[in-house]
Amino acid sequence: MIEPHAPAPPGAPPPWGTPRAPLPVRPGTGRLLVLACVFVCAACGLVYELELVALASYLIGDSVTQASVVLSVMVFAMGVGSLGAKRLRWHAAAGFAAVEAVLALVGGCSAMALYAVFAWTGGWGGLWAAGPRCLLVAFSLAIGLLIGAEVPLLMELIQRIRRQDAGGAVADLFAADYVGALVGGLAFPFLLLPVLGQLTGTLLTGTVNVVAGGALVLGLFRRDLSRRARWTLVVTNLTVLGVLASAAVLVDDFERAARHAVYGADVRVALQTDVQEIVLAGGTHGRPLDLFLDGRLRVGGRDERRYHEALVHPAMNGPHARVLILGGGDGMAAREVLREPGVRRVDVVELDAGLIRLARRDPALAALNGHAYDDPRVHVVTADAFRWLREAPRSGYDVVIADLPDPGITASTKLYSEEFYGLARGALARGGRLAVHAGPVQARPGVFWTVAATMRAAGLAPAPYRVLGRDAGFTPGPDRSAGESRAPHDWGFLLATPGRRPPRLRLPADGPPLRTLTQRELTRDALPPPPPDLPVSTLVDPRY
Repeated sequence: MIEPHAPAPPGAPPPWGTPRAPLPVRPGTGRLLVLACVFVCAACGLVYELELVALASYLIGDSVTQASVVLSVMVFAMGVGSLGAKRLRWHAAAGFAAVEAVLALVGGCSAMALYAVFAWTGGWGGLWAAGPRCLLVAFSLAIGLLIGAEVPLLMELIQRIRRQDAGGAVADLFAADYVGALVGGLAFPFLLLPVLGQLTGTLLTGTVNVVAGGALVLGLFRRDLSRRARWTLVVTNLTVLGVLASAAVLVDDFERAARHAVYGADVRVALQTDVQEIVLAGGTHGRPLDLFLDGRLRVGGRDERRYHEALVHPAMNGPHARVLILGGGDGMAAREVLREPGVRRVDVVELDAGLIRLARRDPALAALNGHAYDDPRVHVVTADAFRWLREAPRSGYDVVIADLPDPGITASTKLYSEEFYGLARGALARGGRLAVHAGPVQARPGVFWTVAATMRAAGLAPAPYRVLGRDAGFTPGPDRSAGESRAPHDWGFLLATPGRRPPRLRLPADGPPLRTLTQRELTRDALPPPPPDLPVSTLVDPRY
C-alpha cells in the first residue's frame, strides 16, 4: 500500500525522529550538490544498462531479444528496489552510500564477468550452455534493484536539506535523473565505447559512481553518520576503488586471454572499429586465416573459396562488365569477380572503413583476397549499402552481389527487406543479375525462404541453391552460430533477375577453372520445401 505523503506545513518539525545535525553548507548549495549526484548516478546507471545490452548482443546475438530482456528485467527490478528502499529511509545517508558502493562494484565488473563466462564456459555444453544468458539476467536484476533503491533514498536526502512538497521534490529529482540518463546514453556510444572500449569504459563508470556517492555522503551528510559508520564507508569505498583499479590494470591481459579462449591461440589482430570488432586468427606459418566480425566467422580460410565462388560465379554467367558488390569489405568477392574476363569496373560499398584498411594492409588477408584493392578497376565507397542504393545510378550494373551479414542477425534486417531489393532491382541493367547470400538452409530454412519470398515481392525472380561445406566439422562462411550444436554446414544462395522467370544456374562457360565448385553442385536438389504462408520482410523504419 502506498503511504500518503502530504506537504509539510511551514515550521513543522522534521519527520526523521530525532533532529539531525546542521549541514556544512547552505540549503541551496546542498540541494544543488544532491541534484548533481542524481545527475551523475543516473548517467552511470544508463551506461550499465547499455553496456549489458551491447555486450549481450555481441556475445549471444539477436540484439532485439537481448535488449528486451535487459530492459524489461531492469525496469521490473527498479520497482522492487524502490519498494525495498523504504526500509532504509530513516538511515538514508548510510543506505545511499552502501547502495552506490555495491552498484559501482556490480555494475563496473559486470562486463568482465559476462565476457569471462562466455569465453571460458560457453563451450562446455549442457547446463553451462545457458550460463551467459543466466548471468545476463542476474546482472540486470541486481543492477535494476540497486538503481531503483536510489530514488527513495535521494528523496529523503533532498528533503533532509529543506522540507518541501513531494511534487516539487519529485520534479527536481526526476529532472536531474532524466538529464543524467541522456548524458550517459550519449556518452556510451560516442565516448566510452570508441575511446575506452566496453570493459574499461564500464570500470571507469563504476569508479565515477562510487566516488560521487561517497563524496556526497561524506562531504554533505557526514554528521548524520557515527564515527564508526564514516570509517566503514571510507574503507568500503577504497576497497571498491581498489578492485576497479586492479581490474583496469589487468583488462588488457584479460581481453587477450579471453580472445584466445574464444578464437583460439592464433589470434593476430583484434581491432575495434566504429562499426564492429574485427579479429584475425592464423594466416601465418601455413595456418589458415579466419576473420571474425563481432564474434561471427566471416572468412574461414579452410573453406572460404567455396563460399565466394558459389556466391559470385553463377551471377557472372552473362554480361558482367559493371559489377556492384554490397558489403564484402574483406575483398574475397572482389577477388572472384576480377577473375572473370571482361570485367571493366567493380564498385565495393562497405560500411566499415577499418575492414577495408585491414584488407589492404594485413599481409595474410591481402594475400588471401589476391590484393584485389590494388586493381585499378576496383573502386571503394565507405557507406551504408541501403542509403547508397537510394542514390545509385539507375540500370548502372550488370551484376549486383550482396555479400552481407547473415539475415538471421537483427542489425542486418533492413538489408534483406522488400525495399532493399527494390532498390537493388533499380540498379540492375536489362538482363542483370542479383546474387544474395541468404543464410544456412539446413539450420534456418524459414529465414532462407523468407528472403526468397521478399525478393519475389520486390519484382525479382529468384533461383535458390545451396552448397555444402567440404569439412563437415567446420562452421562455414559468415554464419557462425553461438552454439556448436547449431552450427550450419551449408550456404544458401539466391540468384535473381527482374521479372518472373528465374535465371538458369550455370557457371560461365568461358570463365576460369574453379578450385572448389563444380557445375553439378549448383542444384536445387535436396533443398527443403518452403514453409507455407511465408512472410515478407518489409522495412518500416522511416529513417531509411
